[in-house]
Amino acid sequence: MKKQRIHGLWAPLLLVSALTGGSASATSLNDVFGVTDRINAQAKRSQAKIDALTDETRQLLNEYKTVLKEIEGLRVYNRQLEKQISSQEIEKTKLSSSIDQVTLIERQITPLMMRMIDGLEQFVDLDLPFLPDERSNRVEGLRSMMDRADVAVSEKFSQILRAYQIENDYGRTMEAYSDTINIGGTDLKADVLKVGRIALVFQTPDGERTGRWNFDSGQWEELDDSYTGPIRNGIRMARKQLAVNMLILPIQAPEAAE
Repeated sequence: MKKQRIHGLWAPLLLVSALTGGSASATSLNDVFGVTDRINAQAKRSQAKIDALTDETRQLLNEYKTVLKEIEGLRVYNRQLEKQISSQEIEKTKLSSSIDQVTLIERQITPLMMRMIDGLEQFVDLDLPFLPDERSNRVEGLRSMMDRADVAVSEKFSQILRAYQIENDYGRTMEAYSDTINIGGTDLKADVLKVGRIALVFQTPDGERTGRWNFDSGQWEELDDSYTGPIRNGIRMARKQLAVNMLILPIQAPEAAE
């Protein structure tokens, strides 16, 4: 192609040389070469612009493809978010319904818990008078807890059930503790022994006086010396100072229900 273009240029040059002669031919040849150089330079500049535009177009195309991929990814993400939002709306409705039910249950269970505390207090008052301070403080603690807003309803109910469980366990345990009892109008320091709920007896630390709680009279009364040894042993068993063994204790026979 280049050679052909050069031959093409030589044709007019030869024609010019034939018509004008030597010097004129040289001048015209220089003019032609100058025009050719300018054309070639302009062509190079045009080609450079075309190349630049091609690169820019290619870059824009790549960016366009990237944006399309991002848009498709966002569409997939948005569809997933829509599903999650729909699921959350369903959960929100369920939670709202559950909250309404919890509120209703709280309104119903609070009076029940108050009645349970009242029943526990009455039971303690009517039961054998063992561990009086501990048991009355437990009931008062439950009443105070019911007035607290920082304690959940579930925790309140759990504490009340625990108090009932403790009272229930008293019927299966043997315990000894020191207390002040009143016998015949006189306060007396004594070691008290509770055996389940079938016997509540006492003995002074010096072992001189021994007695029991009389279910019928609701008072403490003294026993004869035959119970001094067994009750002393029972107190030591409860305090894990003596191996558990059989005991002879004053047990009152239950009365027939009317």
